[in-house]
Formats: sequence, C-alpha cells, structure tokens
Amino acid sequence: MQQTAATHCRPVLVFPERPVTLFVQCLADSLYPDVKKAVEKIFDRLGIDVICPKDQTCCGQPAFNAGYRKEAGKTAARFIEIFGNAETIVCPSGSCVNMVRHHYPLLFKNDPKYHAKAVDLGRRIFELTEFLVDVLTVTDLGAAFSGRVTYHDSCHLLRGLSVRTQPRRLIQNVKGVVLVEMKDSDRCCGFGGSFFLKYPDISRAMAADKVRNIVDSGADVVVGCDMGCLMRIQKQLIRIGSDIKTLHIAQLLTMAG
Repeated sequence: MQQTAATHCRPVLVFPERPVTLFVQCLADSLYPDVKKAVEKIFDRLGIDVICPKDQTCCGQPAFNAGYRKEAGKTAARFIEIFGNAETIVCPSGSCVNMVRHHYPLLFKNDPKYHAKAVDLGRRIFELTEFLVDVLTVTDLGAAFSGRVTYHDSCHLLRGLSVRTQPRRLIQNVKGVVLVEMKDSDRCCGFGGSFFLKYPDISRAMAADKVRNIVDSGADVVVGCDMGCLMRIQKQLIRIGSDIKTLHIAQLLTMAG
C-alpha cells in the first residue's frame, strides 16, 4: 500500500514559475544555518527568487516515525496549510521530502479534507539535488574546490526518492574535485532520526563502520544531502581524531575554490 501511495505522489517535472519556496530542515534551521544560506546562494546564482516562510516548522517526521500519528497529523496539517499555495517547494533534506511526498498521503488516507491536498503537495516538493538536476537540468554551478571528495547516500534519499546519480553529477562538475567512492556508500550511518537515541550502541557501531569506509576511501571531505547523517558522521570522525571534514552538498556547490 505504501508503494502505491508513493507512485501516486511522484513529482511532476516541469520548469517552475518563480519563485521557489524553501522548506528548511529542522537540523539546518537550528544547528546548521549555513546550509540554508548556501541553498539561497545557489538559487541566487541561478536567478531564481526564493520565498522562505517564517512560520514554517517541522514536517512531523519524528512524531510519525515514533508512532505518534495524531501528533504527526497536526504538524502535517499545519505544514500543508503553510505550503499549500507554493508552486514549487525545495528542501535540502531527502528525509523530509520523503515524509511529505510519501507519508502524508498515508497519514491522511481517511481524511477527506487533507488527503487530496497531501497528494497534490507531494507532487510539488523536491529534494535540492533532485530539483537542480531533474527539473532545472543544472549540473554545473560554477563551484570550485580542490580535494578528494566521497559521497554518502542517505537512506531516505536513496531508497525513498531514488536519488543516487544527481548528487554525484553535481559533485563531479565542481572544478578541482576528485570524486572517490567509498565502500558501501549506501549503508546507513546509524543516525535514523530517533534511532541513535533509542539504540545508541547499535548506532555507534554503524557509524564506526561508515567512518571506517570513509577513511579508507582516502577522501578529504565527505559530502551528503542530509544534515542528520552528516552530524552523526562528523561526531564519529571527531571521536577517532580524524581531520576529514563533512559538508552538505549545498555548501560544496557554493564554494569558490
């Protein structure tokens, strides 16, 4: 049933009318504001105006994943009301986009008021790299960075949205970058939202495996599309004393060398 809902909510790939409405992931909003600034800089370079609603809040994913469907529904309904009139919504987080596109229709499947709105909204929300490559057909933003970069595939981004090649195409077109693939790039880093809080020992072991592969790749920087994953990876890198840096892809794409 979940796969059916996901199929109905596949985005409509058409060039958007300006402006783009930006949905900022909670972690980026509260802990990593430079990611939001980098996304805005990308659209400024492309000549696309950005609207960022000040009253936006969480998409409801933490409550939904924890089984609090009623609470998640209240947050999701508010999200729909805030973003309901937006022509195109872009978010620098695959997990948030996956929540809206795939789980909102399931959350409101018995709600005649919000189900149709949820399905419609799912067609208008995009993860950043998905939007740049699949909608705008942009793969080169004129960025420059000298170093070896490896890429981490976030679980929801890869498995929920089927976004794999888009980030890599963008990274490969950054002048001076050598993209090196790590072993098991698509293996979970151990973050998993509240998973790392509920199962810290398992999460720590998963992060250790991920970071071992990052180190073995010989990369100077690990790039990802979700700050939750990068936060978990960064913590493990610090724990082992590694000087490998973490960057959200938006940050890499706005570097000038």
